Amino acid sequence: MTGTKPYRTNIKDVPLVGGLKKEDGSIDMQVQFLIDEKSADSKRTVVGWTVLKPGAAHERHKHSNVDEFWIVLKGSGTMYTTDGEESSVEGDVVFTPSGHWHGFKNTSDEDVVLVWGWSGAGSLEDAGYAIPEGDSH
Repeated sequence: MTGTKPYRTNIKDVPLVGGLKKEDGSIDMQVQFLIDEKSADSKRTVVGWTVLKPGAAHERHKHSNVDEFWIVLKGSGTMYTTDGEESSVEGDVVFTPSGHWHGFKNTSDEDVVLVWGWSGAGSLEDAGYAIPEGDSH
């Protein structure tokens, strides 16, 4: 046992993450950390919820310390990968191992809703977040 206990919340009770910066790749994103080190004492797992309005994006980035998945619950857009860009639609389940570039841009006229998670760290600070050098967001 890790010393943590089961945790339950409701998306309506979780505040939006503040301080997301365009220069760090966050463009008009609405992000909620549903499960993380702060809320659930989770040291190795984060689960989040992101809404991307039309034109919003989480630009190309990577994490050196976590694997990431996301599920497109609603909408469609462009998914960034190490190999380039691909379209992504409702129902897509995407897995990105640590160290690989990834991101998502809403290129549609409707909101995109993603549920996502990390395994390997319980916070953004411990995830090893990086953007490409020389990117000018």
